[in-house]
Amino acid sequence: MKENLLDFVPKRNSLIVFSEDKKGIVTLEVKNRGFYNRIAQIFFKRPKVSFITLEEFGSFIWKQIDGTRTVMEIAELVKEEFGDKAEPLYERLGKYMNTLRKCDYILWVK
Repeated sequence: MKENLLDFVPKRNSLIVFSEDKKGIVTLEVKNRGFYNRIAQIFFKRPKVSFITLEEFGSFIWKQIDGTRTVMEIAELVKEEFGDKAEPLYERLGKYMNTLRKCDYILWVK
Protein backbone atom coordinates (compact mmCIF):
# COMPACT_ATOMS: atom_id res chain seq x y z
CA MET A 1 0.00 0.00 0.00
CA LYS A 2 1.33 3.40 -0.98
CA GLU A 3 1.71 6.01 1.78
CA ASN A 4 -0.11 9.32 1.49
CA LEU A 5 2.01 12.44 2.01
CA LEU A 6 -0.99 14.20 3.60
CA ASP A 7 -0.79 11.74 6.52
CA PHE A 8 2.89 12.47 7.23
CA VAL A 9 3.92 14.59 10.22
CA PRO A 10 6.81 16.96 9.44
CA LYS A 11 9.22 18.10 12.15
CA ARG A 12 11.83 20.85 11.82
CA ASN A 13 15.43 19.67 11.77
CA SER A 14 16.94 20.77 15.08
CA LEU A 15 20.17 21.75 13.29
CA ILE A 16 18.34 24.51 11.41
CA VAL A 17 18.21 27.82 13.26
CA PHE A 18 15.58 30.29 12.11
CA SER A 19 14.44 33.81 12.84
CA GLU A 20 11.32 35.79 12.05
CA ASP A 21 11.13 39.47 11.16
CA LYS A 22 8.38 41.92 12.12
CA LYS A 23 6.38 41.07 8.99
CA GLY A 24 6.40 37.35 9.84
CA ILE A 25 8.94 36.38 7.18
CA VAL A 26 11.19 33.49 8.25
CA THR A 27 14.90 33.24 7.50
CA LEU A 28 16.64 29.88 7.89
CA GLU A 29 20.29 29.76 8.96
CA VAL A 30 21.88 26.69 7.39
CA LYS A 31 25.44 25.66 8.23
CA ASN A 32 27.27 24.32 5.19
CA ARG A 33 28.83 21.16 6.61
CA GLY A 34 30.65 18.22 5.15
CA PHE A 35 33.74 17.52 3.13
CA TYR A 36 32.63 19.08 -0.17
CA ASN A 37 31.28 22.20 1.52
CA ARG A 38 34.59 22.60 3.36
CA ILE A 39 36.51 22.34 0.07
CA ALA A 40 34.20 24.94 -1.50
CA GLN A 41 34.73 27.24 1.49
CA ILE A 42 38.51 27.01 1.21
CA PHE A 43 38.96 27.19 -2.55
CA PHE A 44 35.89 29.09 -3.74
CA LYS A 45 35.26 31.30 -0.70
CA ARG A 46 31.78 29.85 -0.14
CA PRO A 47 30.14 30.93 3.13
CA LYS A 48 30.11 28.67 6.19
CA VAL A 49 26.48 29.65 6.78
CA SER A 50 23.74 30.27 4.21
CA PHE A 51 20.71 32.42 5.00
CA ILE A 52 17.54 31.36 3.19
CA THR A 53 14.64 33.78 3.35
CA LEU A 54 11.26 32.14 2.82
CA GLU A 55 8.44 33.97 1.08
CA GLU A 56 5.00 34.58 2.62
CA PHE A 57 3.56 31.08 2.01
CA GLY A 58 6.77 29.32 2.99
CA SER A 59 7.11 31.35 6.17
CA PHE A 60 3.54 30.54 7.18
CA ILE A 61 4.04 26.84 6.49
CA TRP A 62 7.38 26.76 8.36
CA LYS A 63 5.71 28.20 11.45
CA GLN A 64 3.02 25.48 11.32
CA ILE A 65 5.55 22.64 11.29
CA ASP A 66 5.68 21.56 14.92
CA GLY A 67 6.15 17.79 14.87
CA THR A 68 2.50 17.11 15.73
CA ARG A 69 0.47 18.45 12.77
CA THR A 70 0.04 16.34 9.65
CA VAL A 71 0.57 17.79 6.19
CA MET A 72 -3.26 17.66 5.80
CA GLU A 73 -3.73 19.77 8.95
CA ILE A 74 -1.15 22.25 7.72
CA ALA A 75 -2.95 22.39 4.36
CA GLU A 76 -6.19 23.32 6.12
CA LEU A 77 -4.42 26.14 7.99
CA VAL A 78 -2.91 27.41 4.74
CA LYS A 79 -6.37 27.32 3.13
CA GLU A 80 -7.86 29.33 6.03
CA GLU A 81 -5.05 31.90 5.88
CA PHE A 82 -4.68 32.38 2.10
CA GLY A 83 -7.89 31.08 0.55
CA ASP A 84 -7.83 30.87 -3.25
CA LYS A 85 -4.32 32.37 -3.40
CA ALA A 86 -3.00 29.00 -2.18
CA GLU A 87 -4.46 26.97 -5.05
CA PRO A 88 -3.56 24.40 -6.28
CA LEU A 89 -3.00 23.83 -2.57
CA TYR A 90 -2.21 20.13 -2.23
CA GLU A 91 0.06 19.97 -5.26
CA ARG A 92 2.03 23.03 -4.17
CA LEU A 93 2.23 21.97 -0.53
CA GLY A 94 3.34 18.46 -1.47
CA LYS A 95 6.16 19.76 -3.65
CA TYR A 96 7.17 22.26 -0.99
CA MET A 97 7.27 19.62 1.77
CA ASN A 98 9.29 17.27 -0.44
CA THR A 99 11.76 20.06 -1.17
CA LEU A 100 12.13 20.84 2.55
CA ARG A 101 12.74 17.13 3.18
CA LYS A 102 15.29 16.74 0.36
CA CYS A 103 17.23 19.71 1.74
CA ASP A 104 17.11 18.14 5.23
CA TYR A 105 15.26 21.14 6.66
CA ILE A 106 12.52 18.84 7.96
CA LEU A 107 12.23 15.21 9.00
CA TRP A 108 9.22 12.93 8.92
CA VAL A 109 7.92 11.80 12.30
CA LYS A 110 6.62 8.24 12.23
